[in-house]
Amino acid sequence: MKFGIHSLLFTETFLEKDLPRLDTFKSMGFDAVEIIPFDPENFPAAKVAQYAKDIGVDINIGYGMPQDKNIISADASVRREGVDFSKYLVDKCAEAGAKVFGGVIYCAWGYMTGKMRTVDEWQWGVEAFQEIAGYAQENAPGLILGIEPVNRFESHFINIAADAVQFIRDVEQSNVRVHLDTFHMIREEDNIARAVIETGENIGYIHACENQRGVPGRGQIPWLEFFQALKQVKYDECVTIESFDPNMEKIAKLCCIWRQLAESPEQLATEGLAYLKEIYGRV
Repeated sequence: MKFGIHSLLFTETFLEKDLPRLDTFKSMGFDAVEIIPFDPENFPAAKVAQYAKDIGVDINIGYGMPQDKNIISADASVRREGVDFSKYLVDKCAEAGAKVFGGVIYCAWGYMTGKMRTVDEWQWGVEAFQEIAGYAQENAPGLILGIEPVNRFESHFINIAADAVQFIRDVEQSNVRVHLDTFHMIREEDNIARAVIETGENIGYIHACENQRGVPGRGQIPWLEFFQALKQVKYDECVTIESFDPNMEKIAKLCCIWRQLAESPEQLATEGLAYLKEIYGRV
């Protein structure tokens, strides 16, 4: 098992000046770093790839699609913008040497219509993602596209692992997998361990988050059962700690972080890593 850390715990985007952070994450004991390039035009993808290779860490890329690039929009021109932007991000992932491109990459993050998803929305999403995944197969071979179910307050489209599994089955592309996140799972799944087992070989990436976004081990996530389920389905890839710093105003507002979740980002990362490794060692 590889353990990763999320860049948004330390910086609101990732620019050239942030490259030395990779050394910091490596020294903390992390095997991988997930980066959110919210400023993609200034994301130093090639330099990230070389830097990460030199120090021996894996790179994953996450994203939440903006409203004007929503591939389940009723507006065909918006859907087209979403497909084209997704291809652009796939190119950035390839340039950065990323292993995973995951998150809310199947619709706009925060987009909700006020009712349950429709058959049309599902078909628009599947058709668009078939094109995106096909492009990734050709231009970023080996890149996993992770469909992350998120809670009902962030999307009405895919909230549970079973829906993500159905989505990737309908897309019918081998590079599309399920990206599980325990923060969302504890809100939406009936049973976290059972959801992991039923998702099985479709799992491609994991966010390890406490129920309140704090230090793993200080909340309500059933971590032992979670890792036992991962072992049962033979998932042994990357588990990334995801949290956010309330002092970053933009991210705090987007993710509703209104209080200190740890003494510092460094403390959250290192204590969380030690705890997850200890639990993993017990399964």
